[in-house]
Amino acid sequence: MTTRNLPALGILLVAVALTAGCGSDDDGSPNATPSVSSEAAPTGLPTPQASPSADGATPPSAAAQGTTERRPASPPPVVLPKRPTSAPGAKQVIEAFRAAGLKVPHPKDRSVDCGPDGLGLGCSELMATDAVTVYVFPDETSASDIAETWGGQSYRRGAVVLNYLEAKTPAADRPRYEKVLNGLR
Repeated sequence: MTTRNLPALGILLVAVALTAGCGSDDDGSPNATPSVSSEAAPTGLPTPQASPSADGATPPSAAAQGTTERRPASPPPVVLPKRPTSAPGAKQVIEAFRAAGLKVPHPKDRSVDCGPDGLGLGCSELMATDAVTVYVFPDETSASDIAETWGGQSYRRGAVVLNYLEAKTPAADRPRYEKVLNGLR
């Protein structure tokens, strides 16, 4: 053997030694310690370095921490409380206003705003128009509490509350809406 072949033979021996070190002695568990060599071939990927925390302990690796829990892509649907069977539905109130010739422009079902992600008022149904907003609550106590909070800007009959806070309804027209609500079962 010539001295020209010695460096190639040395590199070959180092490669065999590294390959043997990465053999089947590793049982695949997260606690197995990898062998570290100063002659390791670079893989092109950065190796994360564990840094000690304030108390001097080294944090566990990501593999030792376990898997990440997967969450659903969207939140579960909000389940609103049921309206009392004795109370009219918000859509029914809006239709009664329309049938009586009252203005209810741009009606929008905003019942989703009743839940915890919206206004969180605890209502069962919510229909908003440019003239009046109709809230239906699961009980008369909840409706009464909200109507008192809104003061003179609302009207309550049973579990239904008419809200005029964001509406452009003149005060003189409000009794007409309230009369129609009172005429519903």
